[in-house]
Amino acid sequence: MRRRLLRAADVRRAGRQPGPAVQPADRTRRSVLAEVGLALAGRAGARLADVFGARVSRNTVPRLVDALPEPQPQVPRVAGVDEYAMRKGRVYGTVLVDAETRRPVDLLPDREAGTVAAWLAEHPGIEVVCRDRTPFFAEGARIGAPTAVQVADRFHLWRNLGEAAERCVSRHRPCLRATFAASEPEKAPALAPAESGASWPTGHRFADRTRAQHATVHALLAAGHSRRSIQRQLGMTYRTVQRLADAARPEDLFQGQWQNRRTKLDDFKRYLHERWAEGCSNAWTLWEEIKTHGYTGGYGAVRACLQPFRKSPMAPAGRPPSPRTVTGWILTHPDTLPESERLKLKSVLADCPELDALTGHLRAFGKMLTQLQGDQLPQWIKAVRADDLPDRHAFVNGLERDRAAVTAGLTLPWSSGVVEGHVDRIKMLKRQMYGRAGFGLLRKRVLLARPQLCRSTRGPSADRERHRIQAQLAPA
Repeated sequence: MRRRLLRAADVRRAGRQPGPAVQPADRTRRSVLAEVGLALAGRAGARLADVFGARVSRNTVPRLVDALPEPQPQVPRVAGVDEYAMRKGRVYGTVLVDAETRRPVDLLPDREAGTVAAWLAEHPGIEVVCRDRTPFFAEGARIGAPTAVQVADRFHLWRNLGEAAERCVSRHRPCLRATFAASEPEKAPALAPAESGASWPTGHRFADRTRAQHATVHALLAAGHSRRSIQRQLGMTYRTVQRLADAARPEDLFQGQWQNRRTKLDDFKRYLHERWAEGCSNAWTLWEEIKTHGYTGGYGAVRACLQPFRKSPMAPAGRPPSPRTVTGWILTHPDTLPESERLKLKSVLADCPELDALTGHLRAFGKMLTQLQGDQLPQWIKAVRADDLPDRHAFVNGLERDRAAVTAGLTLPWSSGVVEGHVDRIKMLKRQMYGRAGFGLLRKRVLLARPQLCRSTRGPSADRERHRIQAQLAPA
C-alpha cells in the first residue's frame, strides 16, 4: 500500500495549517450547524445548511443539538407557569417563563404539584408566580415558594366568567324566543296523504320510483317496443312490466303493505310542526332533538317529512339568537358593539330582568379587570350573591377559594400572556420534530434558541447575518 506524506508546504498551499489548527474551524462549523438545528430542526436545517455549502443529513442536525451542554436555568423574579401538551389529552409538561425578560426559564417533564414545588424550592428568589386557576400549579407554588405572591391570569378569569354567563343565558332560552318572535306563529299544515291527491305524497322514495318506472314503460310502449323488449332493456321481470303497463295511472299501483302504514315518526310530527313554526328549519337539528325524546328512526324520514313545508308559501318565523351569540353581545364593550346588535341586546334585557342583572355584573367585573381595581372584588362578590342565579354563584365560589390570587391578578400588572405565547411556540417546535420531539431535545430547543435567529428575513441586518453564517459554514 502506497502512502503519501503530507508536507507542511502542501497544507499551506491548500489554505490550511498543519496540526491542531484545523480543529477550531470544525468546532465553529459544528456550533453553527447546531444553531441552525435549534432554529429549524432536522430536515429544514439540513436543507438550509446545503444552501450554505455544508452538506449534512437530517439526522445529524438533531444529534448536534442533542450534544449541546445542558442549559442552566436562571432564577427569575417574576415567573409565569403554564402547561403544554407532549401528547394532547394524555401527557403534559410544565413551562416556566421569566415574565420580565419574556424568555423561557425551564421545562418540566410533567405538571404535578410536587414537581413544580421541587423546582421552585431549588430556585429561591422568586417573588411573583403568574398562573392560571388549575389546582396543581396553585398547590405547587404554595409549597415551593410560600413567600411568593400568586397572580391569577386575567384572561382565564374573563373566560371562566364568560362560560358561566353562557350557562346562565342558556337557562333563559325561552326569553330569547319570546323576544324575537315577530308574530304569533301559525299552525303548520298537517302532512296528510290527500294533499297530493294520491295514497303516497310527492317526495316519498317509493312513490317517486313507481311514477318514474310507470312513465318509462308507457313511453317505450308508445314508441312501439314490446313488453318482452322493455323487460330486457330495463332489467325488470315480465310480471313487473305487465303491472306497470296495465296500470292507467301510477296511483293505481299504490296499494299493499305500504299503504297507510304507521311509521316511527308519527308520534313526533306534532313536535316537528311546532319547532318549524318557532323558526327551526334545520332537519338535522330537529332529528337530533327528537332522538333525545325517544325517536329511533333515521334522518331521511325527518327530512322527507319537512320537505313539503319548504315548498309552502308560509315561511318559518325568525330564528332567535343562540345563547352564545347573546353572551358575546353581553361580554362586548357597549362602545364597540354594532348598533343593530346593541338594539337586539336591549330588547332581550328589557324582557328578562335576570339577564339584565347578569349584564350589569359582567360589565362591572370587566371594568374592574381592565382598570386593575382588585380592591372592589369583595363588593362585587356581595352584589352577585344577592341575586338568585346559581351559575354565577358557582363562579363566585371558585373565586372565593382562590381569592388572594384573584385579587392580585386584578391589582398587579403581571399576567400569563407571555407564557401562552411560549406554549404556542412549543407546539410549533414539536411539529417540526414530529416523531423525534423527546423531552431532552425539546427542552434544549426551547431554552437554547437565541432571539437573533428569529429576526426578520429581510433587510440589511438579515443579509449580514446570512453572509456571516455562510462564511462560517463554507468549507475551508
